[in-house]
Amino acid sequence: MTLPRLVTATANPGKLAEIEVLLAGVVELLPRPADVPDIVEDAGTLVGNARLKARAICAATGLPAVADDTGLEVAALGGAPGVDTAFFAGPDATDADNRAKLLRELEQAGDRSAVFRTVALVAYPDGSEVVAEGVCAGTIATEERGARGFGFDPLFVPDDGDGRTFAEMTAEEKHAVSHRGRAFHNLRALLQQRGC
Repeated sequence: MTLPRLVTATANPGKLAEIEVLLAGVVELLPRPADVPDIVEDAGTLVGNARLKARAICAATGLPAVADDTGLEVAALGGAPGVDTAFFAGPDATDADNRAKLLRELEQAGDRSAVFRTVALVAYPDGSEVVAEGVCAGTIATEERGARGFGFDPLFVPDDGDGRTFAEMTAEEKHAVSHRGRAFHNLRALLQQRGC
């Protein structure tokens, strides 16, 4: 049986690997074309940014495209960095820069609770779309722990876990409780209902 094809909007290899696992058996995931320029994520919301990315890839390829956007909402920072999570320490910041800034800003914080939120969206050439969300509550650790994952994984301890950060978990353990795992689990169900 030939699976329906979806082109991914992400150029992040860590995120791509996660999405491939989460949508395995439902779609054939094609890589983002190398000649598509970076997409400016200026919609101001997670769903808006996911839509911008998916629509741009869909328009460039003529195929359905999947994109997601994730925000880390930290209570002590009034919900920041939120939609600006990937650029928390600046436009050219690395994951390590973002984590270092978060640790600095929370040095005196009594409340280290946070929520990771992911919106996953598939855009189709006919203008229709499928949208799913996943949320994971947790706390920000006082130091980095673990070597797996990417982004804020070494700092985020999910409430539904056993005290380890995402970066200390196997991929399977992380997918079972993470915001992205939940968003793509929900998206997978919607795609199966739709027949992709």
